[in-house]
Formats: sequence, structure tokens, C-alpha cells
Amino acid sequence: MKFLSIVLAAILVDASVAFSPIAASTHHQQQQAQLSTRLFSTESTTQDALHLPAELRKITDAFANVPEDSVRHKQLLYMANQMPLLSPDQMIPENKVPGCLSTVFVDGTAAWSEEKQDYVIQFSGESDGLLTKGLVALLVRGLSGNTAEEIIAVDPQFIQEAQIGQSLTPGRNNGFLNMLAAMKNKAVEISNAAKASGTGDAATEEEEEVGGLDLTGDFPMYNGMLTALQVLKPVTLDLVDNSDQHAGHEGSKGFNGESHFDLYIVADAFDGLNLVKRHQLIYMLLRDIMPKIHALQISAKTPAEVE
Repeated sequence: MKFLSIVLAAILVDASVAFSPIAASTHHQQQQAQLSTRLFSTESTTQDALHLPAELRKITDAFANVPEDSVRHKQLLYMANQMPLLSPDQMIPENKVPGCLSTVFVDGTAAWSEEKQDYVIQFSGESDGLLTKGLVALLVRGLSGNTAEEIIAVDPQFIQEAQIGQSLTPGRNNGFLNMLAAMKNKAVEISNAAKASGTGDAATEEEEEVGGLDLTGDFPMYNGMLTALQVLKPVTLDLVDNSDQHAGHEGSKGFNGESHFDLYIVADAFDGLNLVKRHQLIYMLLRDIMPKIHALQISAKTPAEVE
């Protein structure tokens, strides 16, 4: 007996087809064949307006081509049941995603990719809500194997294109956005930690420059911040050193007199993040610099907010 979700389930395996228990009509079988051709095509577009990695694009297209919400929901439940369990030592406060109706944990590791010449992130996750766990499984599958730069560029609107977001409750949709934001933050954190420590299969000169803070040369704090923030691929990046305006103030010395900065940054990476999370992402990127300066004023916006 054939099932409608054969094609969607096939996303979860490389060479074999997995089945989930959803009966299909002849009309659905015809749609299966069309969708199967699309899923397993070796062709890829050179541009993706939503900046989706290849696997996430494949999943998004597969869900978008399923006609009924009920089928998409059942497929999410199927993906939830297929996701490996998270170990208890990973279910810690640092890995808990805030702002979700269900309890959600996400964790990850970094591994060096010779193909991308950068560290790629492998995610894992868990939730006590089955449908929420399906959304976690979708993100884990779609984002794993990509660099932090590729992950933070992902546009949250893909959930609407996949025809999943329309059927989520406002609370669950907000939880999904929080999960994606948490995974973006974690990708940057894990990648930077790997670069700083030189872990993985390779440690290149480029990693040493990006992962560590070069305190030599002129204006190391200013140049270090500009370098660290490039991972966000900013459309606009203005950094002003106001240290001279605070000369003589208590705590204003900073490092070699670099103490006070104003930052104005516009980047797609902030889409879906509230003000607090945007600042947290910037502080995470500048974690080697922040202890060495006195103050940083931040204005972080998306391109849509400055149009």
C-alpha cells in the first residue's frame, strides 16, 4: 500500500524510502511523483531569496507541495518520532529555548569542513511537545551541516512558504521563531568557540585571526569589533570611537584608551530577533572585546526597518 507522505519521509533518509501511515488517493499519488522528481533532482538554484541551505530548501519545497494541513502536521509528527533522543546532560538551562509553549532544548557541535573551509554546525534537539518536536526536527535537519554564516542568513519566512506557519497557533509560531533565533545564536557561539580553540580537523591562520583577538597594531578594539561583526554580513556597519569624549572619567581608560563606542548596524541576521536578542547576538560575537572596553551603545536593525 502506498502512502502520501512517502516523499516527505524520504527527506529523512539518503537512499531508501521511509513510510508514515497516511493513506493516499490516486490524485495524491500523481502529486507524489511530481514532488519526488523535485526532491531528488540534482539541479539547484543559484539564488535563494530566503537564503535557505540546500537541505532546508528541499524540505520547504516538499512541504509546500503537500495540499492539506493535516498531512503536513502528520509529517511533522513523523519527523518528531524519527529524531534521535537528546542525552540528559544536554538538557541544561544553557540549551533551553525561551519563549516556547513546550519545553525545548537545542544543542550543537562544530566540525571542520574541507569543502567549505569553515566550521559547520551539527544540531540536536528535544521537546516534550510532539508537534513542537517535529518543528525542532525540521530545523535540526535543515540547518545541520552548514556554517554559522549560512545559518544566520536564513529568513524565518520560509515557514510560511512551506505552508506550515499558516496553520500554527500564534503561540506556537512565536515559539518556532524563538527556536530558529536560538539556533542562530548557538551556531555563532559554537563556531566562534571552535575557531578560538582551534578544535576540529584543521586550524588555519585565518581561524586564528577570526577566533582570537589580535591586540597588536593600532586601535585593536575598533578593528577587532569590525572584524568580528562581519559574520553578520551587515548591509551597513558604522562604528564610532567616542573614547576621547570620556577621557578622565572613571573606568574610561579601556584598552590603550579605547573605551566607548557607538555601533549602528543593519543586517538580515536580525530578522525575527527582538531588541534584546539582537544585542545578545552582538555581545556574543564581541565576547573577547567587551571585557576590555567600558561601554558600547548599539542600534541594530533589519534592512526592512530602515527602508
